[in-house]
Amino acid sequence: MTETNHVWRLRKRPVGDITDDVLSLEQESIPEPTDGECLFRLNYLSLDPTNRIWMSDMDQYMSPVAINDPMRGLVCGTVIKSKNDLYKEGDIVSGLGTWADYQIGTPETVSPMADTGSVSVMDAFATLALVGPTAYFGLLDITHPQAGETVVVSTAAGAVGSIVGQIAKIKGCHVVGLTSTDEKCQWITKELGFDKAINYKTEDLPAALKQACPNGIDVYFDNVGGEILDACLKLMNLNGRISTCGLISQYTATGEVAGPKNYAMILMQRLKVQGFIILDYHDRYPEAITAISQWMAEGKIKVKLEVVDGLENASKTLKKLYTGANTGKLMMRVKDV
Repeated sequence: MTETNHVWRLRKRPVGDITDDVLSLEQESIPEPTDGECLFRLNYLSLDPTNRIWMSDMDQYMSPVAINDPMRGLVCGTVIKSKNDLYKEGDIVSGLGTWADYQIGTPETVSPMADTGSVSVMDAFATLALVGPTAYFGLLDITHPQAGETVVVSTAAGAVGSIVGQIAKIKGCHVVGLTSTDEKCQWITKELGFDKAINYKTEDLPAALKQACPNGIDVYFDNVGGEILDACLKLMNLNGRISTCGLISQYTATGEVAGPKNYAMILMQRLKVQGFIILDYHDRYPEAITAISQWMAEGKIKVKLEVVDGLENASKTLKKLYTGANTGKLMMRVKDV
């Protein structure tokens, strides 16, 4: 074990984009576990759009990260010391932690990972710890897609969106993905099996959506909000369903965000619009993990990981999420298991 611990701390609330002075990387002493705790070394850090929410003091689903506190993140690590029978040295744990080489875990924050079998720990953590269950419950539990229906997915080449589209195809739906580059459009159609892809940055989105969805939209899986939500609202069918997973177009907004111009369609088309946080489904994670693991084994779900090495690169790498620069699941690798 090294004698120092590298820790990213939140130094100020971001206004708009995440600037270089929002987080600082510090060298600190390694903490010691007390009764009921364990000390683990970070192996992998998940980078997720919600990181930007946690930095802000906006109303949110859990307390924001306090100024000068370590930055929060979804983590996977190896137990170094334990003062709790739940953990033993060498165990792989995952859960909610911080951007730090070494950190304290408790039963409330991290749990031992089950045996991942032939799947690497990194792949299992990247797909099954958060994004897989998010896609599974956000689509199936909220919108109940039926064979033959049209499903539209925003940020379709992202970690969650790419899995949502593939699950919708498994359920027999016509799937249209919205993404930001022609390369991503090719990936989701040629590799993942989406029926149509729209580059919302270069195409006339309302016209392209109407052409790709000649029978209207039955289900919209929303990761972005804003103008894309408005365009989809206009085409929603009677009794359509919208699952609100994220609002990434608004996370870096500096002023008040205008409400949807087509809000009236919720009434006119008797739409169901429901937001969710994946923590709501924590007790049902095994259901999602079992299903997604089986689909992956059958080749029905494919995933792409964009892995960046070195905790010191976490802050600049996170910014990719808000510019559309990444494809698939974005994560940091500190030390392989």
